[in-house]
Amino acid sequence: MEASIPFDPKPILAGLPNLPGVYRMISMDGTVLYVGKAKDLKRRVSSYFQKTDLSPRIKLMVAQIAAIETTVVRTESEAFILENNLIKALSPRYNILFRDDKSYPYILLTGHAFPRLGFYRGSLDRKNQYFGPFPTGHAVRENIQLLQKVFRLRTCEDSVFSNRSRPCLLYQIKRCTGPCVGMIDNDQYRADVRNAMLFLQGKDNELLADLQSKMETASAEWRFEEAAQLRDQLQSLGKIRSRQFVSSNTSQLDADVVACVAANGLLCVNLVMIRGGRHLGDKSFFPSNADGYLPAQALEAFLLQHYLDRSVPQSIIVNGVPELGPLQDLLTEQAERKILLNANPTGERRIWLEMAVKNAEIAIGQRLVNQSTQEARLTALQETLGLQIGDARIECFDISHTMGEATVASCVVYDRMAMQPSEYRRYNISGITPGDDFAAMRDVLSRRYQKIAAGEGVMPDLVLIDGGKGQVGVALEVMSEIGLTDLLVVGVAKGEERKPGLEQLIIPHQQKTLQLPTDHPALHLIQQIRDEAHRFAITGHRQRRGKTRTTSTLEDIDGIGPKRRQKLLAHFGGLKGVQQASVDQLCQVEGISQSLAETIYKQLHSS
Repeated sequence: MEASIPFDPKPILAGLPNLPGVYRMISMDGTVLYVGKAKDLKRRVSSYFQKTDLSPRIKLMVAQIAAIETTVVRTESEAFILENNLIKALSPRYNILFRDDKSYPYILLTGHAFPRLGFYRGSLDRKNQYFGPFPTGHAVRENIQLLQKVFRLRTCEDSVFSNRSRPCLLYQIKRCTGPCVGMIDNDQYRADVRNAMLFLQGKDNELLADLQSKMETASAEWRFEEAAQLRDQLQSLGKIRSRQFVSSNTSQLDADVVACVAANGLLCVNLVMIRGGRHLGDKSFFPSNADGYLPAQALEAFLLQHYLDRSVPQSIIVNGVPELGPLQDLLTEQAERKILLNANPTGERRIWLEMAVKNAEIAIGQRLVNQSTQEARLTALQETLGLQIGDARIECFDISHTMGEATVASCVVYDRMAMQPSEYRRYNISGITPGDDFAAMRDVLSRRYQKIAAGEGVMPDLVLIDGGKGQVGVALEVMSEIGLTDLLVVGVAKGEERKPGLEQLIIPHQQKTLQLPTDHPALHLIQQIRDEAHRFAITGHRQRRGKTRTTSTLEDIDGIGPKRRQKLLAHFGGLKGVQQASVDQLCQVEGISQSLAETIYKQLHSS
């Protein structure tokens, strides 16, 4: 075997221009190791081979370089954009990477005559109004609950709203004013919508003054019930305001506060969102490939990866990034309005930044505690099972169905001392006797591990089976058939009366059954993984069962295609409404003739 020829950078460096651009470091096998940007390509790329004080991380990368590719651009802003796009597309192992959330959630107010209040993710359109973004879905749902309590706007879908004949439970518990059945007129509902909008826009002073005036007027005119409702609204808003406002002097400010902290070998970026002067919540990010990065470098990477191609608030307060100017110009150009990056805040803005720094420090502390707990649990499991497998990769399987209907198998993955949701998989099971869990387990294990045996995917260190000796026996047969006899399989059998803590571990390679103490760390790890497999399986089963029950009954009727089925379900608010409809009511749906309505009615009531 020929020895590899050492990489000689001199010919490439000699031809590089003193212009802005992006460079890519490439390994022998063609993998992109690192993507970087430069104001001066020649000077920046040359520095990797001329400096002697490179960090260990950079030295390791340079030792693997087999080729360098460069792209010249017109401006430094273009270099920022190209670098970010390449990092997201290629995920180089030496670039710090922040997980890119699909999109941040918003509170939605629809453009209907009686607007609906709801949770929304996705692209925004002009038909509706959106408030946010919020850092987490929990923050959105919490605010929707507050708005329901104070302003009592509807949250039901249009198909339900248009087919109600009497108020729902939310009306009974005073969380909705019942516009679906005329319990409130349009003008009154619009007033509630306007008040909710003022609240969401941060115009609380205006809202509180208006409600105070209306309460006093109603009281003076002896409309005491109305005055009492307005008083309750004022009190609720006062409690919310005292909890959510970050400062009484910033009622119109939209800002993000971004702080990066390094401690105990971890880097954390905390993002605090402030809209209309209201603190919407915060979110902490732990990047991948962060070894060797300074906080300022990580923060710059976060700002690029997070804000390019995304809406940007008017002000971003940070705790230190080198060369803010080019990044600020780039975000200003993208937003088509002035964006201020402030690395030296004063007054209340400094307090917000200190709050974000503290959030990041707390998040690091929690991550370290969690890691310590997971390490202890994993070590205890390895000792229990007699394994020496380091950071074990564990895959766990569960089967879910309702009396054999809509059987779904789940596979969840525990790796690197954490659950890995992006690697979870569901398998729809068909072609077996309904309710045969052994056959279902055989099906899912064969489908998954035949691919792994063929070289597709990652081989686990341990396979957990949610089941007793029968399911474990099936698993061992499958592994033997496909040639994975060395793969460790352990069963988790439910204990007496299915009580948590009484589970029995079936350990074939030790030829024993074991019941661990309820406080044993290994049992806690197994329960964590098993419970996640169960949750993931039952969620998939319910989705499959719901889809089957909603569509298959109508699909079986001659003359009912996708469009007519959709119109029927939308008109009656679901399959139950269609089943309860008379022939005359069915005829009122567009595309449903008298004869077809009779056919539908007979088919739905034949059993």
